[in-house]
Amino acid sequence: MNILIIGPSWVGDMVMAQTLFQCLKLRHPECAIDVLAPDWSRPILERMPEVRQALSFPLGHGVLELATRRRIGKSLAGRYDQAILLPNSMKSALVPFFAGVPLRTGWKGEMRYGLLNDVRKLDKDRYPLMIERFMALAYPAGAELPQPYPRPSLRIDPATREAALAHFGLALDRPVLALCPGAEFGEAKRWPSEHYAKVAEAKIREGWQVWLFGSKKDHPVGEDIRSRLIPGLREEAVNLSGETSLAQAIDLLSCAASVVSNDSGLMHVAAALNRPLVAVYGSTSPQFTPPLADQVEIIRLGIECSPCFERTCRFGHYNCLVQLQPGVAVDALQRLAGEPVEVMP
Repeated sequence: MNILIIGPSWVGDMVMAQTLFQCLKLRHPECAIDVLAPDWSRPILERMPEVRQALSFPLGHGVLELATRRRIGKSLAGRYDQAILLPNSMKSALVPFFAGVPLRTGWKGEMRYGLLNDVRKLDKDRYPLMIERFMALAYPAGAELPQPYPRPSLRIDPATREAALAHFGLALDRPVLALCPGAEFGEAKRWPSEHYAKVAEAKIREGWQVWLFGSKKDHPVGEDIRSRLIPGLREEAVNLSGETSLAQAIDLLSCAASVVSNDSGLMHVAAALNRPLVAVYGSTSPQFTPPLADQVEIIRLGIECSPCFERTCRFGHYNCLVQLQPGVAVDALQRLAGEPVEVMP
């Protein structure tokens, strides 16, 4: 059985989609799973053993370009028995339709009748978690989900990890605290730089080193965090934001003894690497997209106005993040007691 997955557009969602792939392999052990997704997701999909192939989707989020979608669909004709759509948009249903995939499965979304022939009506009370909504698409409508739930688990190649360490001149002579202070969603997910700096200072004084991860847009945030450390400590923090590829970031994150992250794509990557993780929540809620790992400490205030799920604070104070003091994260790290990661040559 050949299955085509139309993948999501966000890093965290793509990581969580592995739970669907795992369920498909439980139902159909011999199935082949290909994922049509943007090129940026290839390093994630290549680290998922359930995925046979990552297929490049050249269009950006929200772009229609009907002719291109038809061309891609026609190029995939006759290759798949089922297509499963993770986005809820009408646009995402076009490629499987043009490909003539016999069974086209997805949740009821915008104007998808006819494009899909296995349309599911989502019961949000039954499936409050995003992974549940992904996993349910692997089974007939109304079926019970397997217990315990599978967890995302990214596979790391020691050779590529060693290459990433060598490329950036990084050593594992001391335990690594990884900080992920960015969030593509917006400011209402970003714990303040000064709080991250206090956590970094505490761990550096304990003999740790700090690596900062993120996109190019997060590089100034990483520099702000470093600037708040006094000389002598600042040199123990390396700002990798915008310097690494996603593949390198994944491999280097696998070296972390502990991670502190906003609710972001890298949070889900760290969880899928099973790194001890402190997850900081402000405007969002762990009731929908919690990190899935063995050692997780979720810190949040849960003040009256949160979770609001807004990109920016409607009141302008960001109290759900500002008032969440760095000592809470430091204490959480102590409870996790992350140990140094050994990378064998």
